[in-house]
Amino acid sequence: MDPALNMAPEAANDDDEAFRVAPSNLEAEQALLGAILVNNEACDRVTGFLKPEHFHEPIHARIFETSSTLIRAGKLASPVTLKTYFETDATLAEIGGTAYLARLAASATTIINAEEYGRTIYELAQRRQLIDIGTEIVNDAYEANVESSARDLIERAEQELYDLAETGKYGQGFQKFQTALTGAIDMAANAYERAGGLSGISCGLTDIDEKLGGLQPSDLIILAGRPAMGKTSLATNIAYQVAKSYRSEHQTDGTTKVLDGGVVAFFSLEMSSEQLATRILSEQSEISSEKIRRGKITESEFQRLVTVSQEMSTLPLYIDDTGGMNISQIAARARRLKRQRGLGLIVLDYIQLVSGSSRKAAEGRVQEVTEITTGLKALAKELNVPIIALSQLSRQVESRDDKRPQLSDLRESGSIEQDADVVTFVFREEYYLQRQEPRAGTAEHFDWQAEMENLVGTAELIIGKQRHGPTGTVKLQFEASLTRFSNFIADDHLPEMYE
Repeated sequence: MDPALNMAPEAANDDDEAFRVAPSNLEAEQALLGAILVNNEACDRVTGFLKPEHFHEPIHARIFETSSTLIRAGKLASPVTLKTYFETDATLAEIGGTAYLARLAASATTIINAEEYGRTIYELAQRRQLIDIGTEIVNDAYEANVESSARDLIERAEQELYDLAETGKYGQGFQKFQTALTGAIDMAANAYERAGGLSGISCGLTDIDEKLGGLQPSDLIILAGRPAMGKTSLATNIAYQVAKSYRSEHQTDGTTKVLDGGVVAFFSLEMSSEQLATRILSEQSEISSEKIRRGKITESEFQRLVTVSQEMSTLPLYIDDTGGMNISQIAARARRLKRQRGLGLIVLDYIQLVSGSSRKAAEGRVQEVTEITTGLKALAKELNVPIIALSQLSRQVESRDDKRPQLSDLRESGSIEQDADVVTFVFREEYYLQRQEPRAGTAEHFDWQAEMENLVGTAELIIGKQRHGPTGTVKLQFEASLTRFSNFIADDHLPEMYE
């Protein structure tokens, strides 16, 4: 009997694997290079998506790179002009030397199929990259690494596959102005039809919506402030309002059209999901969060909590309170949520608790934060949703007489300010004045009391930067016990009092 027939299945599989070679098409590579050397216009048809590293044969990659460089410089790329660069190339010498360049050009037929050759080369290069990623995943999964959990490996694989998918896009290139104009008119039509005339998603606070035009898709919005100013409170208020107003309808083509609001992803790197839920419960039930935490509530208040929690349980608000996440993990989880449930808004609390890649961390915190903010802006554009990212301010605010924050107060402000479309600051003067109380009974104390009466329950949202609108200050009401922001009501807008 033939020994090969007695081979164990495992051995047969091993031999099959040994004979499998990475997918490639040397004829397509030769045909494309020949077309370029005969007519340099062929290069323009592929350089938008094809790079030297996509060629399987290294010498072909070098020929393509040299030809592209010459053509970009306005020079001729031909067997004669390339000869100078490859006379001493050992690899080319093995296949006939510079005569190989002449053979490539001689065998070329036409440039009509140049783009198809390029796409074939690119497609096979992607397949080779997929094989490399798959091999790496298998090897990592076999290793029992204490520092990497299975979830870490999954997220890393997702990120690598997504990066490959993104870089694998040929890109739409130039589009007619008419196409861009149609998109702008659609946005204006949506704003006209939507309640309040907003082009973006309403955050639930009228004066902020008026200044920003709503939360705009693909915008990175920075919400900054010193501790105790109410950054997280404002972020949870907005997240709740967006989720609460969510309305959608199914289209005939099977897709879902969002009519108002949106599905919200809340990444809470500082507070637990229970703490966030308690804040929102407090706001909606109008029972202080302190009373809820300590259980000092009446039976009627408890019933109110139950009713409100039942209403809230159906909201499309998703909280991830995993600590110490990096930008890649945040992006992977946001993409997954959009794929599974849809997505209208991302809230991140807060930037300084996000970690960058180990390479950027080694270069310093400024470089790490640059990577994070650049990644957040890219994610906002990719998913076409607004991202509200909270940020701490430096201590230099406290050393000034006027403690209103400004752009220079942002930690690592260069990258945050540069990448953000909108930068806002939460400021409560009441907080600072409260800590400057003079001795009771003095004239200063009476002045202090009068000033406190004007400031109690008020807050400011300072818009320090906005790419597509005005800057300025929006006044808000703030109820500290309920951690709730609401629209500011001036005294002259209050109803008349009758004695």
